[in-house]
Amino acid sequence: MIMERYKKQIQLSQVGISGQEELEKAKVLIVGAGGLGCAALPYLVASGVGTVGIIDGDTVEMSNLHRQVLYSENDIGRYKVKAAKAHLQAMNTTVTIQDYAYFLSAENALALFASYDCIVDATDSIALRYLINDACVLTNKPFVYGSIYKFEGQVSVFNYKNGPTYRCLFDKNETKTPNCDALGVLGTTVGFIGMLQANEALKVILNIGDLLSGTLLIYDMLNHRQNKIQFTKNEQLVIDDAFYKAAHLKTRIHETTFDEARTKKTIFLDVREFDTQPVIKLSNSIQIPLSILEQKLDELNKNQHYTIFCQRGKRSLKAIEILRNNMFNHLANVTNGVASFKSHFKDEIHIY
Repeated sequence: MIMERYKKQIQLSQVGISGQEELEKAKVLIVGAGGLGCAALPYLVASGVGTVGIIDGDTVEMSNLHRQVLYSENDIGRYKVKAAKAHLQAMNTTVTIQDYAYFLSAENALALFASYDCIVDATDSIALRYLINDACVLTNKPFVYGSIYKFEGQVSVFNYKNGPTYRCLFDKNETKTPNCDALGVLGTTVGFIGMLQANEALKVILNIGDLLSGTLLIYDMLNHRQNKIQFTKNEQLVIDDAFYKAAHLKTRIHETTFDEARTKKTIFLDVREFDTQPVIKLSNSIQIPLSILEQKLDELNKNQHYTIFCQRGKRSLKAIEILRNNMFNHLANVTNGVASFKSHFKDEIHIY
């Protein structure tokens, strides 16, 4: 431990050397590297949280820069988690930063959450929050929630020491809400709420203060109005493995066409058998038949985008299931397979 770095927070009686040691041992996962994540991450890393994980499959865009302050113009096009890690690691080399350049899903949430002590929701998706909540319940992890609506922000802590969960407050299974892209937002609103999330995460680790467990804090940045809503645990809202699988494992498969896929940075993965006609060769394609795919997974890069095709689009779905089960997350299926091939790649494709 570098005492000089942390001496100001160690001086606090609620922290001290023992508290700093707890921070050093702690592992916090941030789900989402957008505005909330960019606000929370620097304070967690600067405070000396030992391991900080960041999961997000998105890349930096120009429209992100006004509120996602970890990134610069030079980061446009890079994975957010890669750019964030580089900035944060330069801030504090004593912290271990794990980056996951893919999106959270039902297939990877349980295994990922099991490795962390506290989960911070920095997403803008209600559907993802139900997923985060249920995975936290199943892995017994506290969940620090934050959300933004125009000038208003909300913060709470769910599933803390078997306390109320997200479903205890929002039990309607609503999955559609406008996000920042649709409604607009000031960067300061996102920054303020993200810092409050970091504060709650530190309090969880240090076991200090009055946590927002069973309390929803609502803050209006435009008029500086604050409100707190109290809620209790609904014991009937029990999440178990059977429910989780039924509710979440039917993840939507992204369907695409060759015409759409060729405009993106992707590798075409042909899962037909080697003797299948027609033989198709593309400059950015590889062929691994479905029958041997599981034995060849080490030849593939989990951070690469793959567009999978077969003869008619059936075997490719089975291939996607195998890949997802092995933590591949950037996947798309070509609808109707090779049947729709010729009309899209007349000049670039070689068919034998």
